Amino acid sequence: MARNARLIALAAAAFLLTLALMLRSYVADELEKIPARTELIMRLTDDSAAYLDTGTWKVVRDVPVERRTEVSGTFAPGDADWTTWRMSTSVSSRDTPLAHSERRVVVDRETGTAVNCCGEHVDGDKAVRQAGLVLHWPAGGTWEEYPFYDADIRAAPPMVFDGADTVGGLFVRRYVQTVDTTQVPDSARPVPARVLGRDRPGTVQANRWLELERTLWVEPVTGRVVDAREVRRETLRPETGDGERLLLDADLRMAEELVAGEVRLADQQRTLLQAVRSWLPIGLGAAGGALSVFALAGELRDRRATAAATGAQRN
Repeated sequence: MARNARLIALAAAAFLLTLALMLRSYVADELEKIPARTELIMRLTDDSAAYLDTGTWKVVRDVPVERRTEVSGTFAPGDADWTTWRMSTSVSSRDTPLAHSERRVVVDRETGTAVNCCGEHVDGDKAVRQAGLVLHWPAGGTWEEYPFYDADIRAAPPMVFDGADTVGGLFVRRYVQTVDTTQVPDSARPVPARVLGRDRPGTVQANRWLELERTLWVEPVTGRVVDAREVRRETLRPETGDGERLLLDADLRMAEELVAGEVRLADQQRTLLQAVRSWLPIGLGAAGGALSVFALAGELRDRRATAAATGAQRN
């Protein structure tokens, strides 16, 4: 009976030790990856922004503007470590649409970076080659800077570490991306000449120009973005000659309820990762080791007792 108990203890010890190793080497690695299936909304708002009404060609000031990005992710064909994201971004003021863009990007689930594959595009342009981070950071990532893709300018200026911070009581790392005034590719459009200061009828070709400071607050254990801010200034400028017209001026911040939700999810995921990386393996390993010692010590006692009994019979 005692021998059976020791065998059961040894089997349990082996199971616990194996489970501890699997948690650290496999389960944790999978939990750190971006989920293959993703549904999220990032909504940034400014209650006192300004924009150009292209119906009247007059600037409307002190009005609410919302920039809403919806992400829908699914498994990428051919590679379980990739996920395909469809990203839709709309800018509006109340019921007035101001801008809209669509994007398809394949994301490496471990690094969070764009992969050039599988029909990627920005607004239908399949010649683009997206690069850098798409939204989330790699889990545990603490580099001083990361390239971060901006679909407007179709480039990946660096996100630079700007210090530690707290959001909703959660420790985060703050990163800032600065885009100096840059012409947006493929943005040419006809604009009334008088709007750009020309003293004549007709239209001129004008491009959209963007100046941007983007700040993201990242929970470092999970790599999850929990808060965001974009200070955007967009203008129309003629292809030739001087002049410009304000198109958008907004200090956009993530809605408070979204921040609270992201903080809660990041905190839960961080706790789970820390448990799988350290607490659970240590506890399971200790329990497995204790059972092994118990079983081996019992076996050793039985062997000594058997040897002593055999010696007594011989005497």
